[in-house]
Amino acid sequence: MDRLLLVGADLVAISLLTFAVYFPRHHRRDLVAAFLGVNVGVLAVAMVLGSTSVGIGMGMGLFGVLSIIRLRSYEIAQHEIAYYFSALALGLLTGLSESLDLLHTGLMVLVVATLYAGDHPRLFPRHRQRELRLDSAYTDEEALRSHLEVLLGGRVLNLSVKGIDLVNDTTLVEVRYVVPTASRAAVAKSREGNPRTDDSPRGRGVRA
Repeated sequence: MDRLLLVGADLVAISLLTFAVYFPRHHRRDLVAAFLGVNVGVLAVAMVLGSTSVGIGMGMGLFGVLSIIRLRSYEIAQHEIAYYFSALALGLLTGLSESLDLLHTGLMVLVVATLYAGDHPRLFPRHRQRELRLDSAYTDEEALRSHLEVLLGGRVLNLSVKGIDLVNDTTLVEVRYVVPTASRAAVAKSREGNPRTDDSPRGRGVRA
């Protein structure tokens, strides 16, 4: 009976993490199956191994097996790796537990709540990160910074030049920047949706 409660608690936790937190924010259907598969798979393996009299050696072996997992896909972002390990942690918490006590329940709630808060859209909403390939070779960092601020319409906080191709006249740069509260693009979009708010008497829109 305790094991059924643990399985139910794990399914509730991973469902909240996947369908209530991750998918409404990022809309990647392929990772839904990945998170559910990792969680349930780890839960099943941990429960089976936990039912044997192996003890601490079993736990060390399990973590050794998990350590060989490599997330090598270039299409997965850092926040999605966090969801992967949270799904894995939920499976371990329930799979290695004997009963659903207050400590394990609190830890599961903590995992889900941490991802909910840490990946919330309202947390640093004006901060952006981009990797751009520019059609000019910039060797002067200040000139590059000024060009990026005009191009992105925000204040550059940090930039890292990944490569400069003097032959093809290109620059590959990773930039972190912060956009203003009310950007010109947002103002122009709102004016297009509501012509009465245009500044000119003829109702002409503002060019972004």
